[in-house]
Amino acid sequence: MLIVDDQPLVRRGLSLILSPDPAFEVVGEAENGEQAVTLACRLAPDVAVMDIRMPVLDGVDATRELATAVPDCRVLALSTFDLDEYVVGALRAGAYGFLPKDSSPEDLSAAIRTVHAGEAAVAPRLLTRLIATYVRSPAGARPAPAAPAGALTPREVEVWHLMATGLDNTEISRTLDLSLSTVKNYITSIFDKLAVRDRAQAVIAAYESGLVTARETGGAGARAGNPPKAVG
Repeated sequence: MLIVDDQPLVRRGLSLILSPDPAFEVVGEAENGEQAVTLACRLAPDVAVMDIRMPVLDGVDATRELATAVPDCRVLALSTFDLDEYVVGALRAGAYGFLPKDSSPEDLSAAIRTVHAGEAAVAPRLLTRLIATYVRSPAGARPAPAAPAGALTPREVEVWHLMATGLDNTEISRTLDLSLSTVKNYITSIFDKLAVRDRAQAVIAAYESGLVTARETGGAGARAGNPPKAVG
């Protein structure tokens, strides 16, 4: 694991929290994104715990470079604030998860394990609030992106819509009266057709396409008007 933060005390604190767990090995520390990319290329860590706001090269650009240079290194983004526009940039750039810096050590350990397993470590409703706050669909809401692997089916659009409004897989299953395994299969298909890697990128795509928009209060909600239709 690589720890990346511009504050020495934060780096040392994270290392002290994580090192006692035999499942974790801290292989290096970096004080900015440029150092992080250099060290990751040399050390090939499985996970980089990455501060977002840093000098020289911030966490967003570092995440983007790591996605190309060390694709097996999964980034867990850290931010001082629950809602941070830079976090959306990091998720778009390829980060697997996001955690506020005031999270408990237990939450940090759990998020690292989740990210290492290749899953998104962002609570669905927090993810939706975050993206609703900082991602805006263009005026007139352009059509949803064409799906490279073929048009989304009406059911897939329903699942995508519910995912983007903050429902987790279990809630989608209940809402549509589908089995959990069926919902997971739909989500896998949606990711493939939208050419996105994970839930975070799928939700960003939903907001950018105008499938859902932020309500004036700042929450996430369905777009007014007709129910979602199939893409393509």
